Amino acid sequence: MTDTRKLIFFHSPNTRSTGVRILLEELKADHELRVINMKAGAQRQADYLAINPMGKVPAILHGDALVTEQAAIYQYLADAFPQAGLAPAIGDALRGPFLRWFAYYGSSFEPAVVDRALKREPAPTGMCPYGDFDTMLNTFLGQLGKGDYFLGERFTAIDVLWGCALKWMVGFKLIPENPLVLQYVERIYARPAFVKVTQLENELSASLPAA
Repeated sequence: MTDTRKLIFFHSPNTRSTGVRILLEELKADHELRVINMKAGAQRQADYLAINPMGKVPAILHGDALVTEQAAIYQYLADAFPQAGLAPAIGDALRGPFLRWFAYYGSSFEPAVVDRALKREPAPTGMCPYGDFDTMLNTFLGQLGKGDYFLGERFTAIDVLWGCALKWMVGFKLIPENPLVLQYVERIYARPAFVKVTQLENELSASLPAA
């Protein structure tokens, strides 16, 4: 049965939601783009706070299903458009690793990078979600060393999330310029969807007034 629910994507250019825009392009998913002009503070206006009370992007509304939090959005969209093959199905041996690396990004990788960037002491080991920075980093680098993508030779929605994040973090020198990371980012950003959306994002950002 064809899913006829309207998909609305709430987006601000060159933010975390850029990855979702790339994912939608990879999925060839029809959607309505609603631009949230963060330069002008639109994310703090009442109409958007009704969508996400924290005033963050991305967010999607698919029929009556409202989804925030980027890892949830990536998983939701990849499952909602299975014809693109960007999510292993339930029962596939890769389904568990697929979910693992989404959770790892939000619960281990990003918290560790933020702590390191802000020169904060991590929480005691028993309370710290990522244990220690070096172990966290080596764990994901070990996974990258197993193939072209996070799941080996299969490109999935995970790679959109991680590809965008790693490019940004390397650019701002928040993580070491490891050859595995640099090669991975170069490989991901050579994909047509990444090339196309990067150009569209630059154009959209330039078109938005500051107030």
